[in-house]
Amino acid sequence: MELQGKLIEKYETTKINDSFRKREFVVEYVENPQYPELLKFDLIQDKCDLLEEFNLGDTLKVEFNLKGRKWTDPSGNDKYFNTLQAWRLSAVSSDVNYSESAITDSNPPTEAIGESFSEDDDLPF
Repeated sequence: MELQGKLIEKYETTKINDSFRKREFVVEYVENPQYPELLKFDLIQDKCDLLEEFNLGDTLKVEFNLKGRKWTDPSGNDKYFNTLQAWRLSAVSSDVNYSESAITDSNPPTEAIGESFSEDDDLPF
């Protein structure tokens, strides 16, 4: 799964035990401008360092897995937890230009292709 949003909070890496570390961050996801969602993600192990290159306010794309688990409390009641476990972060450029001229500039002009073709070109196949 993936989504784009604005980084509004990032926390320090927490060492859970000798072999496990975790880092959390919060992204504002705006599907409906009236009700922006604040989503907390986890990074684990070597992925904790992915957040270093981003600053608060940056727009980023988060690729993540949705994790769920069950826990039974001491009185026997079942509890369910969900985690958004991020595995890739990338910057989203706000100045990307999708204008028609930018698209057509990347293609060679059709006259140049037509001029390079000759009737007497003989291909061996």
